[in-house]
Amino acid sequence: MSNRPVPTFRLTNRFSVFQGLRPFRWSEVSKNLLAGFTLAAMNIPQSLGYTKIAGTPVITGLYTLLFPLVAFSIFGSSRYLVVAADSATAAILASSLTSLAPIASPRYVALAGLVALLTGIFLLLARLLKLGFFADFLSQTVLLGFLVGVGFQVSIAVLGEMLGINVHSRGTPGQILEVLRSLPHVHPLSMGISFAVVAAILLCHRVAPKLPGTLFAVAGTVAASAIFHWAQRGVAVLGPVPGGLPHLVLPNLSWRDVEMLLPVSASCLVMIVAQSAATSRAYATRHHQQLDENADLVGLSAANAAAAFSGTFVVNGSPTQTAMVESSGGTNQLAHLATVGVVVLVLLFLTGPLQFLPNCVLGAVVFTIAVRLIDLRALGAIRRESPGEFTLAVTTAAVVVFVGVEQGILLAMSLSLLRIVHHSYRPHTAVLEQTREGIWHLNPVVPGAVTEPGLVLYRFGAPLYYANANRFSEETRMLATSAPSPLHWLIVDAGSITNVDFTAARVVRELQKDLSAQGTGLVFAHVQSDLKPDLDRHHLTEVIGPSRIFDSLHEALAALRGSVPSF
Repeated sequence: MSNRPVPTFRLTNRFSVFQGLRPFRWSEVSKNLLAGFTLAAMNIPQSLGYTKIAGTPVITGLYTLLFPLVAFSIFGSSRYLVVAADSATAAILASSLTSLAPIASPRYVALAGLVALLTGIFLLLARLLKLGFFADFLSQTVLLGFLVGVGFQVSIAVLGEMLGINVHSRGTPGQILEVLRSLPHVHPLSMGISFAVVAAILLCHRVAPKLPGTLFAVAGTVAASAIFHWAQRGVAVLGPVPGGLPHLVLPNLSWRDVEMLLPVSASCLVMIVAQSAATSRAYATRHHQQLDENADLVGLSAANAAAAFSGTFVVNGSPTQTAMVESSGGTNQLAHLATVGVVVLVLLFLTGPLQFLPNCVLGAVVFTIAVRLIDLRALGAIRRESPGEFTLAVTTAAVVVFVGVEQGILLAMSLSLLRIVHHSYRPHTAVLEQTREGIWHLNPVVPGAVTEPGLVLYRFGAPLYYANANRFSEETRMLATSAPSPLHWLIVDAGSITNVDFTAARVVRELQKDLSAQGTGLVFAHVQSDLKPDLDRHHLTEVIGPSRIFDSLHEALAALRGSVPSF
């Protein structure tokens, strides 16, 4: 079979659809179909487990693998990204809805659908505003901390189900206390089944990660439950599960419901944009493919709208499921469409046996999903390389566990933005000193520091704006007044100063006036082309003097060394 790309229609190019399938090659069809079947085998049991996190009926887990996958395949750009149920967004959803309606009730499902619809609208607005870059502003450190917190929160939440005891508390601390108090009432068979399933899944993941260990565990326990009548021995089971394809309906809710759900939808938006963009970008880079992040926002919007209309909950780009597709040989969205085909067959013909599935098994499946989110190795690497960032990650995780998931994502956003502000507000500064061998050293900015007698070369490592202008002024004044001998020249290495705002320009003008009064000339060197218009616009070129603005440090030093300015 030819390996040439199949020509695409102008219509698809014009409206940017099916980008995740192009270029289509017939030689890749068979391995994508196999990858799709593998993804279905691994993902169907997990999707049932995600409903325990989200609080929706078990059948809605299968619905997340249906129309949302089709929608993203049509409108998305990434060839690898799998958009389906995800533990993080499911946890964010449940953190808000459990106080508004009984879990798995019709109103709860309607609220979950409305969250998906609002999230889809937010994603579409993000596309119109071209906010695909927003993911760059979420620190991977605090995002890791958030996922670790979700892992602990979810794993603790399903402990009661795994042990066969009823836990009614909603907060994590209350759930821990309730589980400890109920330990004398643990159901031994449920506990044994749960531990066996967890051990089997984790062992299979370690020994043979490409095998659908979760599917084997679920299928095996369903068969054992039916044969040995576990329900009659006190093991809680799912009971009858409705089959057939979902009905496409619009959630019938009020404007008041919309107002209540805007915050949780915004939280889902943040997590989806951050996690999906990071995942799709990683795989596009690995396989040397072009990626349109804004087109992915349209795909994610369409996927969540499809989730809302098909009676399920919010979906997200999943790193683990995307890794499943790649490891199984998938190369484009055809693998995901093959998964849809398998799910359709399950919905039409295989929902009957699910009635025998023990609840403790679903709890065990969720537990294994949650445990994988707790990446202690990555946390350890952060602690070794950057203790400060490690503290931020742990703080975020603690807030998720002890306060709430929604508060955790808000903290993650805030900490990420604060780190950006901190880096520009407290940039690295130094006094440069040249050795006899001609090598430049960066010395701390301390009283008395000079580059050579009569000259200080001061480096400021960020754009100069209102928030850090005072630090610039304080350090340069301190260097000028504390020099051990009369200071003739203070040279600012402006290589990292890409722009100067109005406030900072006024600070520089005052600095130049004061330095001139004490006999020190202010010089800007290593001035980049994008900084020169700012110097002209704020009249700094005129104030400092055109002859004291240099393109390079070498030119500045050659012109100023040994000279004494006249004032």
